Amino acid sequence: MTTLANRPRTALLVVDMQNGVVARAHRRDEVVRTLAGLVERARGAGAPVVWVRHQDGELVPGTPAWRLVPALVPLPGEALLDKEYADAFEATELESTLAAEGVGRIVVTGAATDVCVRSTLHGGFARGYDVTLVADAHTTQDTGAEGVPGPAAIIAHTNLYWSRQAAPGRAGGTVAAAEVVFTAG
Repeated sequence: MTTLANRPRTALLVVDMQNGVVARAHRRDEVVRTLAGLVERARGAGAPVVWVRHQDGELVPGTPAWRLVPALVPLPGEALLDKEYADAFEATELESTLAAEGVGRIVVTGAATDVCVRSTLHGGFARGYDVTLVADAHTTQDTGAEGVPGPAAIIAHTNLYWSRQAAPGRAGGTVAAAEVVFTAG
């Protein structure tokens, strides 16, 4: 249903599953296992897997904190994009990468739910993509900020509000990892 013409494929987008981002993340090991399974399913279906890494003063390229967690390794030929903003589309080659692959629907996973995952969901949706959030394949950590809900509440709230996203010509939605369908095109 995407508004993007001639883009029938689905891609799996893995956002910021870096050591420094998920070191203290809620359900970290469970999310990593779930993501590893999704990556294998996407590859098996011939769907593109696109990896995104954040870089900033705390996530310095080349450092252990900046590297992807060891259980999630891109294969040669899979797109690996570095970003400096929360939205993975902003000032990156994500849009051109997806266009080259004929992708009109993205399946979003990763970290952190309340920053980069949410920003990327909205960024893709605003650019005309159908955007599906995998309910059990994103995470965040407890920031400890006064008045901010804990990570389980942040994840649950994001799943709820994204499950109701719709706009002319495109759809949002939230599904469990077991329900994700990859369209290779």
